[in-house]
Amino acid sequence: MAAFPERFWSVARQDALAALVSSPEGLSTAEAARRLAVHGRNLATEAPRRRILAKLGRRLAEPLVAILVIAAAVSGATGDWVSFALILLVLAASNLLDVFQEHRAETAAEALKRSVAVRCIVRRDGVAVPVAAEEIVPGDVVELRAGGLVPADGIVLASRGAHANQALLTGEPYPVEKRPGPSGAGSLAEAYDALFGGTALISGEATMLVVATGAGTRFGGIAAALRSDEPPNAFERGLHRLGALILRLTVFLLLIVLLAQLASGRPALDAFLFAVALAVGLAPELLPMVTTVTLSRGALRMAARQVVVKRLAVIHDLGAMDVLCTDKTGTLTEARITLVGHPGATGEEMARVLELAAVNSRFESGVRSPLDDAILARAAGAAAEGWTRIADVPFDFERRRVSVLAERAGRRFLIVKGAPEGILSRVRFIESADGGVAPLSEEGQARLRALHEEKAASGLRCLGVAWREVEAGRSAPTAADEHDLVFTGFCIFADPPKADAALAIARLRSAGVRVKIVSGDAAPALRHLVDTLGLPASGLLTGEEIARLSDSALAARVQRTDLFARLSPDQKTRIIRALQARGHVVGFLGDGINDAPAIRAADAGLSVEGATDVARAAADLILLAPDLGVIADGVAEGRRTYANIMKYVRMGTSSNFGNMLSTALASLFIPFLPLTPVQVLLNNLLYDLSETGIPFDAVDRHAVAQPHGWDMGAVRRYTLVMGPLSSVFDLATFAILLLGFHASPEEFRTAWFVESMVTQILVIFLIRVEAPFWKAARPHPALVTTSLGALAVALVLALSPLGGPIGFTALSWPVLLALLALSTAYLAAAEGLKRLATARPHGGARRSLLHGSPGYGA
Repeated sequence: MAAFPERFWSVARQDALAALVSSPEGLSTAEAARRLAVHGRNLATEAPRRRILAKLGRRLAEPLVAILVIAAAVSGATGDWVSFALILLVLAASNLLDVFQEHRAETAAEALKRSVAVRCIVRRDGVAVPVAAEEIVPGDVVELRAGGLVPADGIVLASRGAHANQALLTGEPYPVEKRPGPSGAGSLAEAYDALFGGTALISGEATMLVVATGAGTRFGGIAAALRSDEPPNAFERGLHRLGALILRLTVFLLLIVLLAQLASGRPALDAFLFAVALAVGLAPELLPMVTTVTLSRGALRMAARQVVVKRLAVIHDLGAMDVLCTDKTGTLTEARITLVGHPGATGEEMARVLELAAVNSRFESGVRSPLDDAILARAAGAAAEGWTRIADVPFDFERRRVSVLAERAGRRFLIVKGAPEGILSRVRFIESADGGVAPLSEEGQARLRALHEEKAASGLRCLGVAWREVEAGRSAPTAADEHDLVFTGFCIFADPPKADAALAIARLRSAGVRVKIVSGDAAPALRHLVDTLGLPASGLLTGEEIARLSDSALAARVQRTDLFARLSPDQKTRIIRALQARGHVVGFLGDGINDAPAIRAADAGLSVEGATDVARAAADLILLAPDLGVIADGVAEGRRTYANIMKYVRMGTSSNFGNMLSTALASLFIPFLPLTPVQVLLNNLLYDLSETGIPFDAVDRHAVAQPHGWDMGAVRRYTLVMGPLSSVFDLATFAILLLGFHASPEEFRTAWFVESMVTQILVIFLIRVEAPFWKAARPHPALVTTSLGALAVALVLALSPLGGPIGFTALSWPVLLALLALSTAYLAAAEGLKRLATARPHGGARRSLLHGSPGYGA
């Protein structure tokens, strides 16, 4: 295929088809598959999914692992082939376990993501068929309809009333007409014959020849440039802080051990290998695997609760969410909108209002809203009878209205329907029930506004309907023609409140999530709904008021405001940013084209299965049911997932820190290595293996009761309590072995290995919960199997002849009984101190995150 110039729309349609070896009927299925293999998936930015061998290579390149590989090579070069083989064996087993589990988890998560992929209508083998947007290739012919996402860059082959929102690329807030060219345009913004990936068709229909996909699109180039500057999300920031904490602990103890070993006259190579092995022991090298497996299992559980996860890390962000912004339609109401009235200016029902509203709804080319459906259902078969469509000015969220130019009996009328405030501001005349037209006085304006407010205060939604006659030859109206209108009346709609909405919000509130309602509806209608449902909301801001506030002033106001009315798309995004600026983790639930920017800006962007393509593409999670109760379930699952990740972090860092501390202290007075480097690595491997069942485990009820965040202070506090506790019993073990039993180096190492494995693994069943272990939920069978299985392997290796090559030896019964007594005493002490280790200081991390803000409705 020939290359296209940067201004690809400058190429004539027939030349473009020839260059792409395509036709108006599209590609064959076989050719499309071949091009997909050549050009790759149609993704603006794609995090490369590493193959298994690449993942293994990445792990071998990690600094601590690389040092161990070097250490193994040094051991082999000096003739210590046993150490050489065992170090490599332990490394291979650890990395293979990690890679296998992570790969399987990623595969499961990808399958879920594909289930909610955006699909487009593409001509393949001459037939229009649905195809996943990411499988579109250059040369495809795509049929687009209003509300659809433009999946790639391409040339317009045909159109009917098509308008696209290109604000993402050009910053222009108003829709741009799209029709076949050539346009000869010198810039993207002027190219009416081109469509661009990442934008949205908001009205009409268009057929597009795909020219560029993925990173080759204009949006792909911008996204790739921004990706490197994209700030880390809350989950990634937490992992970074954890890594920094572990690095500081490792360097501190590594230097102490290494200096103590060298000061005692030990061979430099042995001291080096031992110190490196300890450093590897402190590093939670299975954290990526545990994290991925836990998150993917959380994604599967959330799918069972009707929430499909597109980005794994958002599970953590959903659990950390303390503010949820949502529209009311479909979440607080039943989304069963019906037209309950169409009064004229006097408040009496007027057939003319329904007639003009039906003409407008029937002929507009944009996304048909539920309000349009309700109008057409009421008008039934008589909708637009006798009228002919000429053109329209599509709806946009700045004007908040749509105009249709239609003809009847040789006369042309511009019929305008939209938000009453905008309509009334452009009205100069009023139509009476008998068809007469008279100037509208200020008193008349006031009466109309009062009628609108009366209906809105009753919880009803209103649209204004007006018109003006235009000259017979007029065929291309613009927004500038919406003036000097004749007001006909209102369309009044009802949408009954959801019976369970109050219960769902109460569940979120009890979970520490404050719900804020962001709506395009009028303030009185929003307030009426809240009062009807009995929701404890406080404060109300309108879009007009927000427009007058600076960002800093808005950040102060959003803290104590729960209701937002008559908002534009950019105002929704400003609210999200203002809440984030105050330290909140924010979720946003939306389903329309206008919601996409706010969905993308939120920490947890949510949409629903029936949403527009643009909203679904922007979202991190897709709800299979538009229900706040489903979100409450997702929040609980997110917190459960986080709690299990933190179990591994707390257990691993405290246990390994205790081992290193014990070794550092022992190095000061024991004349030999407490454990050989291979034994340290074996200890670490078996302990990590014992924890692979954590992702399946149950959690304490309090762990899902409130929003969470990565609290490194809590991890440090836990490590500094439980780590030294294990060191106290390690030192007692050293004293008993050396002073009581006069153990040889081999006996000492075997006994400490046994004591270390028994206490490290069995304490999992105590510290997995904060409550007394006998009152807590039973551990998951997977955790029992992995933990006791790893312990059995450790005991067999240490106490049987199999351990000879590793440096282990048989132990006498008195030594074993002493180890049993020490282990029992340690477990009892751990049970007693775990409440201190997990105690939260008054006004802890979560309060700092919220900056002391009150709860929902406070």
